Amino acid sequence: MCGIAGIFDTRGRSEPDRQRLRAMTDAILHRGPDAGGEHFEPGVALGHRRLSIIDVSGGQQPLANEDGSVLVVFNGEIYNYQPLVHELEAAGHRFRTRSDTEVIVHAWEQWGERCLDRLGGMFAFALWDRNRETLFLARDRLGKKSIYYTVLADGRLYFGSELKALLVEPAVRRELDPVAIEQYLAYGYIPEPLSIFKGVQKLRPAHALLWKRGAPQPAEREYWDVSFRPVPVGDERATGEELVARLREAVRMRLMSEVPLGAFLSGGVDSSAVVALMAETSSGPVNTCSMSFGDPRFNESSFAEQIARQFHTNHHSQQVDADDFDLLDRLAATYDEPFADSSAIPTYRVCELARKRVTVVLSGDGGDENFAGYRRYRWHMHEEAMRRRIPQSIRGPLFGALGHLYPKIDWAPRFLRAKTTFEALARSSLDGYFHGVSIMPDRLRLPLYSDAFRRSLQGYHAIEVLRGHAARAPCADALSLVQYLDIKTYLPGDILVKVDRASMAHSLEVRVPLLDHEFVDWVSGLDPGLKLRGNEGKYIFKKSLQSRLPEEILYRPKMGFAVPIASWFRGPLRARMRDLVLGPALRDTGFFEQKALARMVSEHESGARDHNAGLWALLMLASSLRRLGVS
Repeated sequence: MCGIAGIFDTRGRSEPDRQRLRAMTDAILHRGPDAGGEHFEPGVALGHRRLSIIDVSGGQQPLANEDGSVLVVFNGEIYNYQPLVHELEAAGHRFRTRSDTEVIVHAWEQWGERCLDRLGGMFAFALWDRNRETLFLARDRLGKKSIYYTVLADGRLYFGSELKALLVEPAVRRELDPVAIEQYLAYGYIPEPLSIFKGVQKLRPAHALLWKRGAPQPAEREYWDVSFRPVPVGDERATGEELVARLREAVRMRLMSEVPLGAFLSGGVDSSAVVALMAETSSGPVNTCSMSFGDPRFNESSFAEQIARQFHTNHHSQQVDADDFDLLDRLAATYDEPFADSSAIPTYRVCELARKRVTVVLSGDGGDENFAGYRRYRWHMHEEAMRRRIPQSIRGPLFGALGHLYPKIDWAPRFLRAKTTFEALARSSLDGYFHGVSIMPDRLRLPLYSDAFRRSLQGYHAIEVLRGHAARAPCADALSLVQYLDIKTYLPGDILVKVDRASMAHSLEVRVPLLDHEFVDWVSGLDPGLKLRGNEGKYIFKKSLQSRLPEEILYRPKMGFAVPIASWFRGPLRARMRDLVLGPALRDTGFFEQKALARMVSEHESGARDHNAGLWALLMLASSLRRLGVS
């Protein structure tokens, strides 16, 4: 796990700015504190920061082929590198290290762009082929690792693992992108390929960018997608056995390390499954880490401890207190772009705890997307059943009126909080899902915008993100479609960004067995009824684990990794929230109506409405703008 950065003159062979490259790699030092490397030649500069995991004594980067004509800087792990080494050696390639990085340069020589079809793992890399005068950027299939890039007016391309690496170059434009702001306030993150700034992009998951020197534009292509190709399976028992066997192999591949290794353990199904299979595969006790909260509504620590006892792990737990507010400014620095998932707080802290004992951890991320574990999938399918029974001509006016008239009662039990449900039922399937996943739906978000901001959007609406992916979806049934949408948006834009930035802030590598691309593709083809059956999400996953995990772990209500933001904003964070949301950072953008922001703050403070998600998003936006020097 590392950090990469570089400069490429797409038009000529200008001398690279050595100090600029060093500033870029210094900006991401946290991603690789063990070693650093640079390569300079006319028109090309490659930089690397290394967190040593495999071939600790070798594998320094940039790493080259035999004659030095192909070089790579690489962030991630190639889990299948050993069989690839044997195959490439048989084809005549000579290896000088035991590093998985060297596989990339020889795979490029052997297969060119198609090398990506052979690489299994998590990665973001930049490869320079001097003979072809070509720069090749690539990102892994699910989007675990990221690459930001921008092209300046003079044709120089800058790239890096994090946005902060690019911002050391003064010529990079700091102009806010209104479309990105609209997306952020709808989703809580900025989906690929946009960034907070116009002209700075993120390479999309499962995409590669190839730029031959002198070409006016790069060639970008998608090299993989989740297929949702139906899987021929037998009975449920056989399917469950194959599921566990496939996941066990994914876990086994991620246990290779020359440094201490452990696992995150929340006490939920996904992390408990990973720990169980690690315990079966490992020769010694597994190191596990978890976080707890003083508020029992959010505290899962007893379940984590139960699993730790069952599998005899070396378990360590730490409590996140409600006064952990000094972390807010650090989060803005860690994520660069505004990021509204408040569980970044405990994620940051559990990474901090884990790094005291290990350098690599396995996590349970991906289980909800794979096996339809989110509550919203269940609600969406209930709404879909209603949509099928009632024609749109009746449903739209009826539920639209009910949604307008029904009060917003955030404090009530879920079955009484019907306003959002009515609003979703009045819409089409895709519109309804967008309404459900938005952290600030249209009725809350759009009134915040100033007239000038509305004009700058030129009619754009954040739902276009989902529409674009839905148009290319390889599946038709309602459940698979929303799973696909989450795999393309929420997973890489929120879940994986959250973990990558928080872990790399502590020089910790996180590996995700449930997001092994072959496992994901196989699971995608399972019958939707094996994922969501009635009100039970992860049906076949839980069934397959019944011999390994207790019933109270498998079938307890889902809690998630949440924090009590609503009460914080009415208590110890009240003044800070008000200062940021109503302060100059947002006001100076000219994007917002100040009266609408003030009304939102007052409604939450009084308890009349629960605006915690929207206010947290605005607070983090303000913090990021201050950190980025925009305000």
